[in-house]
Amino acid sequence: MARITVEDCQKRVNNRFQLVQMAIKRVRQYREGYEPLVRSKNKEVVNSLREIAAGKVLLHSEPE
Repeated sequence: MARITVEDCQKRVNNRFQLVQMAIKRVRQYREGYEPLVRSKNKEVVNSLREIAAGKVLLHSEPE
């Protein structure tokens, strides 16, 4: 599998702050028992970035 870069993720999410928040949220979901959406043998944070770059994890706004 090819290396994942921040630039790959920024094709889906323009804001780096939002990108970090999405990755953190996804890592927390893994730790709560959620299944990975993209199979890899990488650590949770790398796998979450792979999911974002693949368009499997989408940005959504929190309810007010």
